[in-house]
Amino acid sequence: MSDVQIGLAGLGILFTLIALRVPIGVALIGVSFGGLWYLMGWGVAWGSVGLIPYHFAANWVLSSVPMFLLLGFICFHAQLTQGLFRAARIWLSGVPGGLAVASIFGSAGFAAVSGSSVACSAAMGRIAVPEMVRHGYNPGLATGTVAVAGTIGALIPPSIIMILYGVIAQVSIAGLFLGGISAGVITAIGYIVVVMVRVKLNPALAPDVREEVPLTEKIDALKDTWPVLLIMIGIFGGLFGGVFTATEAGAVGAFLSCVVALLKGALNWQRFRNAILETLLTTGALLVIAIGASLLTRFLTLSGAGDYLSELMIGSDTSTLMLLLGLVAVYLLLGMFLEPIGAMLLTLPIVLPIIESADLSLLWFGVVLTKMLEIGMITPPVGMNVFVIKSVVDDLVSTSAIFRGIFWFLIMDLVVLALLMTVPDIVLFLPTHFD
Repeated sequence: MSDVQIGLAGLGILFTLIALRVPIGVALIGVSFGGLWYLMGWGVAWGSVGLIPYHFAANWVLSSVPMFLLLGFICFHAQLTQGLFRAARIWLSGVPGGLAVASIFGSAGFAAVSGSSVACSAAMGRIAVPEMVRHGYNPGLATGTVAVAGTIGALIPPSIIMILYGVIAQVSIAGLFLGGISAGVITAIGYIVVVMVRVKLNPALAPDVREEVPLTEKIDALKDTWPVLLIMIGIFGGLFGGVFTATEAGAVGAFLSCVVALLKGALNWQRFRNAILETLLTTGALLVIAIGASLLTRFLTLSGAGDYLSELMIGSDTSTLMLLLGLVAVYLLLGMFLEPIGAMLLTLPIVLPIIESADLSLLWFGVVLTKMLEIGMITPPVGMNVFVIKSVVDDLVSTSAIFRGIFWFLIMDLVVLALLMTVPDIVLFLPTHFD
């Protein structure tokens, strides 16, 4: 058996283990170690296990991951986004589907201090879904809107997916953040269009809850948004103003979230402890998967399987369009069964050489990849955001009703994805001019 065949066999075993529900990190490390042992011997395999995890985890940029996670968990447990939704609800009450539109605005705001789709969905689900149902909104529309709005969390910076991608692909994280702003804003606009069109066509989905609110109360509602706005201004003002780097922005954001939560009187020891524990657990899980992906890269490189797959796809007269459509199909399929970060880290060792060989921008692809992964967060049967919303609303609505509620949003997601792929300047404009 040739080295390339060993590499391909290893990939086959890897996907089989994942299909058997073996944890992705365990499968990646086990297959990579076994493949290196078979190819190069016991010493090389153990040497790789000793060196690669250290070299990967010691990357300074990765220190921003636990900091951005802590930022998101502090905001979540201290409920710093409640004022954001209330302000959007009051100001948008006259818009068709105003409460649903407000939940999208609220999710976009939370995304700017979170970086996590799951945290975004959970936070807004607790606030927005009961409010919409109480006002007679269709439960499927209410839960579907919040489930899809949560996906904005990985597009609008800070984004954990983009940070990990930037480290592995060696792409500017600040550039990815800037590109993600455009993608996130277009996605939010698309969701708002879906809500307004659906409600216009079928007003029964969202009864008119127009409120005659005095201007003074509207102004007071805007004042309640100060916690999120202060954190956003602190992070983005310093980051894009050159005061600190994207790596340091995580620590600044985490510190600011603690200060703001204390000033608001919303942070006690128990909430802080929960945020710390969730940050540690999430960071540990991410690092295990990422280290496994680094070991897989070494295995595929030494076996030659990575180059073989790249040459197979690029050298078969496949057009760039067909190549991208193939990647979309792969990631949408993986998104049905795997969580986004696992799917990304599992595939990047194979996909990155293909993207480079096709002479495509790695920065542009990072944003498009994030969008593809986030679509997987709402596709059945394992749409994670759907199950997060289900756990939040409990018996209020069935899982199947939530999946039905996301259908038209899913169509819009595919339209936005097509737009990002066919007009790369949408993603590249801000990084080109400001990074």
